[in-house]
Amino acid sequence: MISTVRAVLAAAAMSVGATAAFAAASNMPTQYQPDPALKTESMAQLRARVSQACTVVQARSRSGVSEASLKSPCDCYAGRTMRALSPEEVQAYRDTGVFNDTARAKALSALDACKLPRP
Repeated sequence: MISTVRAVLAAAAMSVGATAAFAAASNMPTQYQPDPALKTESMAQLRARVSQACTVVQARSRSGVSEASLKSPCDCYAGRTMRALSPEEVQAYRDTGVFNDTARAKALSALDACKLPRP
């Protein structure tokens, strides 16, 4: 369960270039490098990344559900998650491209609040 949570949240932390995100989120060793743009993006840009990745991950994990239909709940998820993060958690996300343990817990709470299934 924890590895699945990490996989989905790692992917959610990535932009739509999901191939790299899914490789980074797998249990296989990778040469994953976070997107350097994370270091300088605004909070609004980070939130948009999280929302877009959410739509990709949720659509892939739920058959028959389109990305378009997930826009509103994933916007909810991204907004709640990013507002809940401390400056230290945001910095950890910028540094690694994934949510750390405390940020991951907040992201899971946001999934519940926005009525999105947990991984």
